[in-house]
Amino acid sequence: MNIRDLNVFFAVAETKHLTKASKLLYMTPQGISKVIKNLENECDCELFLRTGSGMELSECGKCFLEYAKKAKSDYHSMRNEILRIKQKEHGVVDLLSAFGILRLVTPECIQDFKRKYPEIEFHHRECPDKQVERWFLSGEGNVTFSLAPCDEELYDVLELASFPVKLLVNKSHPLSKKSSVTILDLKGEPLYIESREFKIHDMIVNKCHEAGFEPNIVFETSGFSLCHKMVRENKGISVTVDFVSDDMGHEDMVLIPFSDGVYEWKICMLTRKNEAIGNGVDIFQRHVKEWMDKIKIGSITR
Repeated sequence: MNIRDLNVFFAVAETKHLTKASKLLYMTPQGISKVIKNLENECDCELFLRTGSGMELSECGKCFLEYAKKAKSDYHSMRNEILRIKQKEHGVVDLLSAFGILRLVTPECIQDFKRKYPEIEFHHRECPDKQVERWFLSGEGNVTFSLAPCDEELYDVLELASFPVKLLVNKSHPLSKKSSVTILDLKGEPLYIESREFKIHDMIVNKCHEAGFEPNIVFETSGFSLCHKMVRENKGISVTVDFVSDDMGHEDMVLIPFSDGVYEWKICMLTRKNEAIGNGVDIFQRHVKEWMDKIKIGSITR
């Protein structure tokens, strides 16, 4: 077994269901089931009782859970200690990035950093907003690109850029004639939106609830390209920001601003409070900030 197997076990223990765990981990239910079966074979016991309503921990499973928690804690302590040693020796940047942010920061920013500082070891992973912060909170990575709101009691937060979230509709849709919209304009409309693992989902759903209605979400996805496709085919509406839609191309679509409050997609760079970030991360932060400043004044184009 390895730490990823333990994370699968924790997800099943928490959700009590293979399908729910698979959505949380972006794995297939079959993949989840295989990991659990391998753990049970290795431990020579049943870790879960399979019931009609889901998965319940067995007595052996409850025992396994307690030791697994300690193993995971020890693993992250070891990883963090090794990371601190490596940072002191030659610098390490272990970047976690929410989907979409490297589209804005640009791959060229990362390539330029690696070219200028070949002595700094660089790694990066991308995943949805909330997964990034769960990983970062558990000790993964040493710097992250995420989206506001961020817990400033846990993290040192550097804002990189901010964009208004807008409604995306087909040019033939009646809403396309409006110069601005409110959240009430979404009522009853078939809405394609990024999944609950993305903060933009929470923003829109919460605003709908505040306005007193349940949004008509017809599909949730982990990638905006599908939302864009459905709007292009006039099968529904979506929400996005200018630079993402520009990259997708939207000649048959219209972006409309909201006029009834703040709808903001704010990109932040996070490090943990009270944790020595090391020379590599310090250089990386300055490099990214300078790169973003150059994009803003137009000396670098996306």
